[in-house]
Amino acid sequence: MPTARSQRALDWLTFFAADVQTGFGPFIAVYLTAQSWTEAEIGFALSVGTFAAMLSQLPAGAVVDATPHKRMVALAALVAIALSALLLALWPSRWPVLASEVLHGFATCVLVPALAAISLAMVGRKHLSHRLGRNGRYASLGNAAAAGLLGVAGAYVSGAAVFWLTAALTVPAIICLLAIRDDDLRERVQKTRGTRSGEGGFKKLMLQPGILVFTACCGLFTLANAAMLPLASSGAAHAAGSKANLTVAGGLIVSQCVVAAISPWIARLTEERGRRFVILAGLAILPIRGLVLAFMGGPSAILLAQALDGITAGAFNVLIPLVAADLTRGTNRFNLCMGLFGLAVNIGATVSTGLAGVIASTLGYWTAFTMLAAVGAATFLMVFFLMPETSRQQGRPAEPAAVA
Repeated sequence: MPTARSQRALDWLTFFAADVQTGFGPFIAVYLTAQSWTEAEIGFALSVGTFAAMLSQLPAGAVVDATPHKRMVALAALVAIALSALLLALWPSRWPVLASEVLHGFATCVLVPALAAISLAMVGRKHLSHRLGRNGRYASLGNAAAAGLLGVAGAYVSGAAVFWLTAALTVPAIICLLAIRDDDLRERVQKTRGTRSGEGGFKKLMLQPGILVFTACCGLFTLANAAMLPLASSGAAHAAGSKANLTVAGGLIVSQCVVAAISPWIARLTEERGRRFVILAGLAILPIRGLVLAFMGGPSAILLAQALDGITAGAFNVLIPLVAADLTRGTNRFNLCMGLFGLAVNIGATVSTGLAGVIASTLGYWTAFTMLAAVGAATFLMVFFLMPETSRQQGRPAEPAAVA
């Protein structure tokens, strides 16, 4: 069993890693709007970052699978995120912003599977759902704390202060990462490195119906979800100027408080009712969120939509690594599968922010939000008819001794 020190260090690493990611959310839209960027230009910049991550997802997953040094991979990603924040703070013009988005996109696609690999190496598959629920709670608390701090800094100091603080928050994240004892990861990592890809190899693994359907689910979910808050943030910035940072911060805090409250419960629900039930419950909220933003105006719409987002975010934060662990049981392909799901997420985000920005610029915000809600409804129907249950309780074979 891992030591209490490593467990606590992973808790706070998750907290601070979420902190540094918060700065790259809707605050970028507010910041660039204040720099006279249009919705289409902001959407393009955000899409460049997700495209860079899209190209890096599968190689990053393969690297995390292959290396025994999970902590060092996470360290490199955190340093890269700090550098990308500094670029935004120092030079908010076209090419530095695009370079920052590329660097951040690459770093994120490494950090997410690296933290998942550390979690799985620390506790094993048997206790993974509990660990993911715990991760979700600390990540959401980190997001909420950072949203409040960054929102106040953006509103009352400057837009650039958001990114100076983001870079500074990587320091405690790195300290927590280095506090995790290598001995608490080594045994499962070593066993994993001796594990082959499993019967049928990589090709058969990637052609599993569950993997294909959930990959499509991840892409369509993000296509519907990714542009909602940045688009709402741009509209708020046009109406309220820099004070829109407070509305955005309030929305993020509401969302993350919901995630913190429900993440452990979601982890238990995935064991009691199965993964498919939780996926459908989360997806059912998505079209409602889009319609709230389409038909309601002002800060109240953003706050309500973000409360609903907390439900879907809480579900998918737990489900993506958990389903990946289910579908790669008996193989050394967990992080590669995470990379595949991440690739789908980034394709969805790339299309979402770019397409929604163009639609909002040409046809208006109502049309853009309605389109996103329709994609969310279609995703629910696809999962309802095609997604199999992946948990062991539904006939999956027993897990091997350890896979990280």
